[in-house]
Amino acid sequence: MDFRSDNVSSVSPEILNDLVTANQGTSTSYAEDDLTRAVTRKLQDVFEHPVRFFPVLTGTASNALALSILTPPYGGIFCSDEAHIYYDECAAPEFFTGGAKLIGLPSLNGRISAAGAEKAIAKGISSGIHHAKPSTVSITQATELGTVYSPDEVRAIASIAQQFGMHLHMDGARFANAVASLNVSPADLTWRAGVDVLCLGATKNGALSAEGVVIFNKDIGDDLGYRVKRSGHLASKSRFISSQWLAYLTDNLWLKNATWANAMAQRLSAGVAALPMAKIVFPTEANEVFVSVGDEILEGLKRRGVRFSEWPADEGTVLRFVTSFNTPQADVDACVAAFVATGCVPV
Repeated sequence: MDFRSDNVSSVSPEILNDLVTANQGTSTSYAEDDLTRAVTRKLQDVFEHPVRFFPVLTGTASNALALSILTPPYGGIFCSDEAHIYYDECAAPEFFTGGAKLIGLPSLNGRISAAGAEKAIAKGISSGIHHAKPSTVSITQATELGTVYSPDEVRAIASIAQQFGMHLHMDGARFANAVASLNVSPADLTWRAGVDVLCLGATKNGALSAEGVVIFNKDIGDDLGYRVKRSGHLASKSRFISSQWLAYLTDNLWLKNATWANAMAQRLSAGVAALPMAKIVFPTEANEVFVSVGDEILEGLKRRGVRFSEWPADEGTVLRFVTSFNTPQADVDACVAAFVATGCVPV
């Protein structure tokens, strides 16, 4: 029962099969291959909009490179105080932008608000040259706390960014989970709502190692290819990244995988919510479940072979459980049974 992360999961068989197929013969290298071009066309179908696509190997590289085309070295990036770019990317955004400042905003359940962003940006502008120039707003979809932004919420934040001449960046490491949760079109969550650049992830949702920068705004990103190369993320055998993307996007595999992961999270959340001595901390809207427990339950779960992450919290102990495209339902039910065995008996 391993719920530590969706990164601990294996690779979708469909993706592995396409990797084997891609391993036939020779192919042009450095993202000039037919498969990479086909991915761009496929993404344009998925998003119903012209896009430029730059495949990379990691989510950190995707975010940092995307932010580097949106933010000057003296710029400010406004994001949630829970954001992955804020806490978990070892200052890569600051490095790749040449020194831009990340400005964490108070969030509710992982989401920033348009009003909160407007207040912080206005304050920064009022300080003039003494403050990092407000340049970019970044949101995560789904958020680090397993919640999602509705299209209206994205649109409201984009409106504030546009009001101040800024860009909107979306960290979409779990974008598929958000689309599946909201049952809306990818277009409605991105460019139609005002997103300029999406960092689209596949690794957490069944790929081997496939991330990428998707640019919707035709007025930006002309130099991103150079930045990708300089960062060391222009893969020579790019077909092996792009073959993963093609399999991922074909026959809605990406949404099927995310739908299953979300369903398993809902099942786990509902099972734990019915128990005393355990509290669901944030709404379960994607594939992450956060549970507040006492030390006795924590140790009891460990003894029974349940694996999870311990999450930083102001009070008590919060455990994070993450489901994936191939989480067995039996594991979810066994996890709930392990809670019961520790003393969380249903009333």
